Amino acid sequence: MSRLDPAVATIRNAVRSALPRNGLVLVACSGGADSLALAAATRFVAPAAGLVTVDHQLQEGSAQRAASLAKWAVAEGFDPVEVATVEVGREGGPEAAAREARYGALASLGRKHHASVLLGHTEDDQAETVLLALTRGSGPRGLAGMPAERELDGVRILRPLLGVSRETCRAACVALGLSPWDDPHNTDPAFARSRLRLAMSTLVQALGEDVVPNLARSARQIGIDARYLDGLAQKALEEASVPDGLRVEALATLPDALRGRVLHAWAVALGVARAALSHRHVAALDALVTDWHGQGPTQLPGGVSVRRAAGVLLTDNRS
Repeated sequence: MSRLDPAVATIRNAVRSALPRNGLVLVACSGGADSLALAAATRFVAPAAGLVTVDHQLQEGSAQRAASLAKWAVAEGFDPVEVATVEVGREGGPEAAAREARYGALASLGRKHHASVLLGHTEDDQAETVLLALTRGSGPRGLAGMPAERELDGVRILRPLLGVSRETCRAACVALGLSPWDDPHNTDPAFARSRLRLAMSTLVQALGEDVVPNLARSARQIGIDARYLDGLAQKALEEASVPDGLRVEALATLPDALRGRVLHAWAVALGVARAALSHRHVAALDALVTDWHGQGPTQLPGGVSVRRAAGVLLTDNRS
């Protein structure tokens, strides 16, 4: 009996540990090494697995690549297999807009098939996310990186490979005879994430290979605190809510760490895209509570306007 390749075993174990107890899972697969290794492992360990690939229509030949990947998935026994073609907007920049369109499609298909969605983000992706958050001056929410599990529009999103390296995923593809597609955007310096990968390789050379797992571990530790504070903020949001908006008096008594989270969550609930909502927007909302001197409305992305009147934060959605 041939010995199972260690990389393949590592990924299968990670997926097996993350799978829900029952029900269909959909693997989000671009054809890159990470998501391809995830797909192969999921097909092996999951009782019921489908696959979805998103065509962002941003590169020549993207439709053909998506169709080829879908053909492979059908041959491998994935069911259902979906190609989601999306229109990418401009709000928040090209990377954020593509991510917004992709997640919207994944959530829609998750609801359609009553399935959880698996994403192929690795430990390296997590470390890069933390480093990028640091450079952008993000708070704990950003430094917590990507959660291993979250709910998006009623769909359970799972990231089984956050403790698995990108190198292990490539090794698994080699062992299984899979041919990943290397997205040219991953090395295009026009994109912040690509420039960050170059910077990360320099950091590893200077400080050692532990940089990547240490950053990922920091994200897990910060995430524990962040989730606790988010839970408190959700309760505070409910207590501050009135039919027309939020009571300023209730907001003003909250600690800063909670009030900012409440205002952020409220803005998202109003329809503001997470990718477009920055610290500057939340600070402007906070000023309506803590530095009120009769100023006019605060304008948020997506045509949402928030004003203060009679002790309540009110919204006028102009989209």
